[in-house]
Amino acid sequence: MRIVVLAGGTSTERDVSLVTGYRVCESLRRNGHEANMLDIFLGVDDSEVKTFFTEKNDLGELSDNLKKKTADIPAEVKRRTEARESFFGRNVLELCKEADMVFMGLHGSNGEDGKVQATFDLLGIRYTGTDYLSSAISMSKELAKKVLVPEGIPMPKGVTLHKGHKIEYVPFPCVVKPCCGGSSVGVSIAHNEKEFEDALDEAFSYEDTVLVEEFVDGREFSVAVLDGKALPVIEIEPLEGFYDYKNKYKAGSTKDTCPANIPEDIASQMQFWAEKCCQAAGVTTYARVDELLDKNNNIFCLEINTLPGMTDTSLIPQEAAAVGISYDELTEKIIEISLAKYE
Repeated sequence: MRIVVLAGGTSTERDVSLVTGYRVCESLRRNGHEANMLDIFLGVDDSEVKTFFTEKNDLGELSDNLKKKTADIPAEVKRRTEARESFFGRNVLELCKEADMVFMGLHGSNGEDGKVQATFDLLGIRYTGTDYLSSAISMSKELAKKVLVPEGIPMPKGVTLHKGHKIEYVPFPCVVKPCCGGSSVGVSIAHNEKEFEDALDEAFSYEDTVLVEEFVDGREFSVAVLDGKALPVIEIEPLEGFYDYKNKYKAGSTKDTCPANIPEDIASQMQFWAEKCCQAAGVTTYARVDELLDKNNNIFCLEINTLPGMTDTSLIPQEAAAVGISYDELTEKIIEISLAKYE
């Protein structure tokens, strides 16, 4: 198959996406596909289009070169916005139309929030992962709570705060996070008023809506759901602090245990809630649900990641490996499940 691995973009998770794209594209080539990685925002020159699918370029070098351009992205976003130019880079939509499948290696805004998926639906472009609506619901922590809590899914109590508004009562400690962020970017734990104000400044620097939630003192877990079925639970133990951006993507920053060392009944409950989250939000194909377990063995679901990372330190490949699914088998399964949506 001819496959475009779409990565990069303009979100705060751009560099992580490029690593995901690089690893996925390598895997798809090993599986015999004509695959190449494409930066959704930067695109490729006309001279590269003809040989795009057949070129055996050095993907690691491509990923590194694209990362070097990250610092220039904000200025280019501003220029295109003012000029009313397309978000999509040169030849991106044309190559995606030519492909048999687009593997979504994007993370964060303009990738994981349903906008690209909606565009592809209108253009008849096939892509991996769930649809635009479930992507949008899952990306917005505010909207996800409104969908999941009425279904009985346990989640930390919290309130939404808009920029310029005040919150009357803050139960410390609390967690402050951007409403639509990912990879724990902009997430802080506040223990007092000063830390809370600093946390708000940090979160509001990313977007105009933030979530203030009760702090759950507990262990951190994640459960991947592949084709509607939960994989083994994985426990994430940061060597210091909490599971923030640095700990997620710096090798050796966490101790990951899969299957998690917890009683079987608790693991089953976590898997049940992960599947329930996906069902309630309409998420299909694959996803990852982050959960907490407090000292009284109460489970709290935090969020649904509809395009979970596929880097060397990512969780879903580890969970798949625990049931005998290799990385290459995982990427192939995602392709197969995604193809079935269009039959």
